[in-house]
Amino acid sequence: MSAKPSEKQHFVFTGWHMLIIMLLFFGTVISVNVTMAWNAVTSWSGLVVQNTYVASQQFNGKAEAAKARAASGIVGKLQIDGTTIQYIVSHPQRGAIDTDAVTLNFRRPVGERQDFSLNMEKKSSNTFIAQHELAAGDWIVEATAVKNGAIIVHEGTRIDIAGGVR
Repeated sequence: MSAKPSEKQHFVFTGWHMLIIMLLFFGTVISVNVTMAWNAVTSWSGLVVQNTYVASQQFNGKAEAAKARAASGIVGKLQIDGTTIQYIVSHPQRGAIDTDAVTLNFRRPVGERQDFSLNMEKKSSNTFIAQHELAAGDWIVEATAVKNGAIIVHEGTRIDIAGGVR
């Protein structure tokens, strides 16, 4: 045995250690904030309507028109099979509803870069068809069916396309 006691070196917390801890902490916070801000700015336009004042003035009229369309019972059915997009206008009791034109607006829930509109080709009195390949992911489809210049169906549907096929 040795008569000399062993000296244990104790850790000394210095200013350099504190500097490293502060740089790591604030560097993490700042980098997360910058990443989130970049994602927010590049992924969504933020616009729902171009002019909120005008939209607020038109709200009651649009709400009444939507109630009248809903009360008519006329509905549309969207069918997607590969690149073939079909829209059928009908009534639960009366069956097929003669329709002049159908327009489908495809929008991404976030972003505007891939948005597009389709003017459907009339296949029969109530069936409209178009060919278009949809990219995979979520879409909001706004359908507008018109008869004698009046909108008879105006509805929105959210769909999910997996690998280009619904």
